[in-house]
Amino acid sequence: MNNTAFWEALDTLITESEIVIDRPKGSRHPRHGFVYEIDYGYLSNTTSMDAGGIDVWRGSKAEHVCNAVICTVDLLKRDSEIKMLLGCTDSEIETILCFHNNSQYMKGILVRRPQAEI
Repeated sequence: MNNTAFWEALDTLITESEIVIDRPKGSRHPRHGFVYEIDYGYLSNTTSMDAGGIDVWRGSKAEHVCNAVICTVDLLKRDSEIKMLLGCTDSEIETILCFHNNSQYMKGILVRRPQAEI
């Protein structure tokens, strides 16, 4: 199955939106106190399930190509979301995946973009 159109649609959203990092690497979550190990934010002028912008993790690679997405389920909020990983290294991807699976209330699965489509 060819999923090129899915990744191209995400590329379009990224190109047509501003990446807003409202929780930079090293900052603390305002309510829960944990520290963000990777820049976290959203795409402006987009909408996600929580009525905010589509969430993004921005890694350390120079190009901010979407190289993976994480589909999450939050049992406390009783919702699910997609989170885009932009320019993340393999190590950063592993850190983000662990972040979304570190409690009994939140779980996430990773979908990597095929290398041929980057």
